[in-house]
Amino acid sequence: MSITSLIVDPLLNLHGTLAYALVGALTFAEAAVFTGFVLPGETAVILGGVLAYRHSVSLSGMLALVVLAAVLGDTVGYEVGKRYGERLLGLRIFAKHRTTLDAARARLVRVGGRAVFLARFTAFLRAVMPGLAGTARMPYRRFLAWNAAGGLIWGVSFTMLGYFAGASYRQIESYAGKFSELILAVVALAALIWFVRGRQHQPNARTADVDRQPSQVGGQAPADLTPATNSQTLGG
Repeated sequence: MSITSLIVDPLLNLHGTLAYALVGALTFAEAAVFTGFVLPGETAVILGGVLAYRHSVSLSGMLALVVLAAVLGDTVGYEVGKRYGERLLGLRIFAKHRTTLDAARARLVRVGGRAVFLARFTAFLRAVMPGLAGTARMPYRRFLAWNAAGGLIWGVSFTMLGYFAGASYRQIESYAGKFSELILAVVALAALIWFVRGRQHQPNARTADVDRQPSQVGGQAPADLTPATNSQTLGG
């Protein structure tokens, strides 16, 4: 029997406080103490949704718990990376992941907080990115903003996935990676639409500024301003 089965099967028989505690602990520990290498946090979150479907826990309570545990766990991972990151990355457990870690560090330097957000949807990076952000001394406020955004979308999505899957959770679990990619694609599309719309409005804003300029300089017309500007430039 796999380690995942040893945890999953007893969890499905829990209800109330114990169920909340175990799902919350597994979600929190994924990045805080790197348990994501053994049991991806998304498995625990999906099971939390299944428990809500079975009325063993409250759906709203499980949603709030998962998001909070994800954000707090990453915060602890950030602090661990800030204080002990270099020593931890030198451990043998990370040796076979060196290429992935180097790529994650490069992305963190290149895109900053967005790397923290994107890492939330990849099992391995979800466990290590908070520590890498701490090691890189990313400002905590910036880290928290992107971490909270990723934790919210990820936590709600996977909890609801488990809730709607119900008894078919084992089949859904096998598609968790593809579901992460789907969520990320939707978020990326929404961000692209927002960016394009913002760019479309920029020329209008600049035109409005130009139209307002004469009235802001004592009501003079552009033709009156040109000689004054030239004389000031030449005269030093």
